[in-house]
Amino acid sequence: MSFQWNDKEPIYLQLKDKIKEMVLSGDIVEGEALPSVRQVAIEYKVNPITVSKSYQILVDEHLVEKRRGLGMFVQKGAVEKLQVNENQQFINEDWPKILLKIQHLNLDTSQLINSLKEIGRNQ
Repeated sequence: MSFQWNDKEPIYLQLKDKIKEMVLSGDIVEGEALPSVRQVAIEYKVNPITVSKSYQILVDEHLVEKRRGLGMFVQKGAVEKLQVNENQQFINEDWPKILLKIQHLNLDTSQLINSLKEIGRNQ
C-alpha cells in the first residue's frame, strides 16, 4: 500500500482516518481482524507506537475491539456508526465550507447541479 502523509495532521490521526475509509469502503468488513500493528508499521513505514495509538482511538470510538491474544477486530455496526458520524461531520463542517467557497467564487447553481448529475451518471 502506498500512502502519502500530509504535514498538517499527526500521522496517527491520518492512519486512523485511513482505516475508517477502509471500513466504509468494505476493504475491511465488520467482524474481520485489522492487520497487526507490526504489519501496518512495516507497510506504511511508521513506528508501531503510531499504529497502536491509531488503533486505540478506534477502540475508544467503539469501532474496533481488542481480543486478547487474537488482535483487533472491527465491531458489528461499525459501518453504520461511521456513516452516521461522517454524515454529521459533512453536514456540520464540510458543507458550510463548500457553500462559502461557492459564494466566494460566485458559481452558477445550475452549473453545479449539472455537474452533480453528471457524476451520478458516471457512477
